[in-house]
Amino acid sequence: MSKKTYAIVGTGGRAGFFYTALAKEYKDRSELLALCDTNQTRMDYANKILTQDCGYHELPTYTADRFEEMIAEHKPDTVIVTSVDRTHHHYIIKAMELGCNVITEKPMTVDEEKCQEILDTVKRTGRDVRVTFNYRYAPHHTKARELIMNGVIGDIHSVHFEWLLNTRHGADYFRRWHRDKRNSGGLLVHKSTHHFDLVNFWIGSQPESVFAYGDLLFYGRENAERRGEKHNYARATGNPQAENDHFALHLDQNEQLKAMYLDAEHEDGYQRDQNVFGDGISIEDTLGVLVRYKNKAVLTYSLNAYMPWEGYRIAFNGSKGRIEMNIVEQSYVNAGGDRAKEGALKGRSITVYPMFDAPYEVRVEEGEGGHGGGDPVLLNDIFGDPVPDQFNRAANHVDGARSILTGIAANRAIKTGLPVRIEDLVKF
Repeated sequence: MSKKTYAIVGTGGRAGFFYTALAKEYKDRSELLALCDTNQTRMDYANKILTQDCGYHELPTYTADRFEEMIAEHKPDTVIVTSVDRTHHHYIIKAMELGCNVITEKPMTVDEEKCQEILDTVKRTGRDVRVTFNYRYAPHHTKARELIMNGVIGDIHSVHFEWLLNTRHGADYFRRWHRDKRNSGGLLVHKSTHHFDLVNFWIGSQPESVFAYGDLLFYGRENAERRGEKHNYARATGNPQAENDHFALHLDQNEQLKAMYLDAEHEDGYQRDQNVFGDGISIEDTLGVLVRYKNKAVLTYSLNAYMPWEGYRIAFNGSKGRIEMNIVEQSYVNAGGDRAKEGALKGRSITVYPMFDAPYEVRVEEGEGGHGGGDPVLLNDIFGDPVPDQFNRAANHVDGARSILTGIAANRAIKTGLPVRIEDLVKF
């Protein structure tokens, strides 16, 4: 059996999820050929993990300006894109034009223009784009899809979805490059793409129109000063003023973060530990969204990034009853610890309320690994022996577009105060 070959562009926190799997669990059927990044130190760290922790060979490295050279020299079957969100479209499109298929981290891209470019390039080249929605593969999410598919509560008429990011994980988006909306599209694109994709997946429909409100009400200098708080530092590491700040992240106290970011700063100046109560934040932390779907179902969605606990509550209201799902997740800082704890479950329940019968709890098999047990299943589906899947969890570029377009439309609605129709953003 010939091995499938891969190259990775972007070697930050998320990249390790893919390159360690290729170098260990899937090395008999896969070959990792090369790494590409804007930062040589981060690529060197990735090579250190590959050689010392995974027993793999060292890979050739290419700076971002040599991406095309990497493809020409190694001719990978597939390029894995885990770079900063705003650059996803560049590498996705160029990889397809150079004859490669693509696996990309979510979000597929950050705005409608870049999304349209990707859709057009897929049509022009005939290449495949896979978007890694690991939450689809979590056993409890798959179970919700199964219950709805089987008509347990009839036709879905409305969904209420409340997502809570706590003061550890939620704050992390306001320390990093994500705090600049140009980089991430804000939380409605970078984070909520997971959630909007889940709703599309669960109810088997597509978003039609979107309205939203959103604001920065907790993080940022003005909000802290309004509460009478003082956080007068630009970054936390090495700063005495940040020693007792619950929101400060000290890179020199975490081996992984130090190696990946602090030791790499001399190349690009990127600071991973910025003050969440400082200036320069252009994303929202408090968001409410209303979505109408093509099957006439309505979603009410909220996201808050400064809550006391991490998790979410979902209710599906149908013609024959209601399903409630309550999930508590493990809090984490990206790339700051055991990857298996990223989004791992601490508690969950699924309850069905039939219209005229007694409610009952739904049992779900336990899943191990990050994102509620979805990560290992996703990796096998991409790199291993995928099994026939009645739930169609594998997501392509169309799924990737439909998930981000809800967030993109919501961003436009926040800016204009008007509802936005998805068909006015892109043409499939």
